[in-house]
Amino acid sequence: MKKMIFALPMVALVAACGGNDSGGAAGAQIKIVGSSTVYPFTTAVAEEFQRANPGISVIVESTGTGAGIKLFCQGIGKDFADIVDASRPMKASEYADCAKAGAKQVIEVPIGIDGLTLIEGKDGPGLDLTVADIYKALAADPFGKGANTAKTWKDVNPALPAIKIRVLGPPPTSGTRDSLADLILTKGCESDPAMKELKKSDDAKHKELCTKIREDGAYVEAGENDNLLVQKVAADPDTLGVLGYSFLEENADKVKPVKLAGVAPTEATIQDLSYPGSRTLYIYVKGEHMAAKPSIKAFVEAYSKAWVKDGSLEKRGLVPFGAAQAETAKAQAAALKPLDPTTLK
Repeated sequence: MKKMIFALPMVALVAACGGNDSGGAAGAQIKIVGSSTVYPFTTAVAEEFQRANPGISVIVESTGTGAGIKLFCQGIGKDFADIVDASRPMKASEYADCAKAGAKQVIEVPIGIDGLTLIEGKDGPGLDLTVADIYKALAADPFGKGANTAKTWKDVNPALPAIKIRVLGPPPTSGTRDSLADLILTKGCESDPAMKELKKSDDAKHKELCTKIREDGAYVEAGENDNLLVQKVAADPDTLGVLGYSFLEENADKVKPVKLAGVAPTEATIQDLSYPGSRTLYIYVKGEHMAAKPSIKAFVEAYSKAWVKDGSLEKRGLVPFGAAQAETAKAQAAALKPLDPTTLK
């Protein structure tokens, strides 16, 4: 029968009739949820995989990393996701939820590198910020010295222009929000030695002061639709946005990057990790589902062929690993060894 591809906002369904997996009808479908950053890459692999395997359907849904892992960890069986996309590592608490629901064979597969980027409109001021600047602008209680009252970028750094602080970014359910906290805000917070010392004595307080974002309108939660965020930033030259490098590259005609400590996000600076916002992207596979769905292993193999240097995903904005990391990722994609939960944070 004729193959059909349906694309809906933030949901991709690649479906076909004919044939099935060796696990029966349920095995003929792969269900994937998770990160909006990883979503375009997984969707691209799903479309290629479907063309090569017309008897198997792949459903990819963008829910955000946190919400996706929650869905992934709800249980095992045909009603639950097989794979979750993630723009940050799984947390120990999330794995514990998986294990309680029977999903103890969680397999982590790194797929490439992304850069957490700040963007501005093409007519924006050309900002060059430090992680400390961003922390001072967005933290609810910078360095524990009281509620944030900064109105403009000049208020946080006299060398910056007197432009109103307005940043559109992801909600708490997004892995990109977690990466903002880990890669930018916490590093900016710890520019104060007292904050580093606080982590040793009171980790919970340190996390609150370093990662809690102000709620007075300076930071606006823009949802999980990164394309819509790009449109909003492009329409307002004084507004910044937070998203993954791939969306910046795809929309270079509409927006431009904000430098971090003088370094612009490029494939080269992300791959060598000189760009402060560099981060690894992942997919997590439910090992308990692989016996009933051999197509899952085949899908991961297809993914590993797409993420290589000069592969199809690099053309879509994914930064491929350097040589050593590439070999490690390739080996894991083949072995699919379950992760050791004691290594999670």
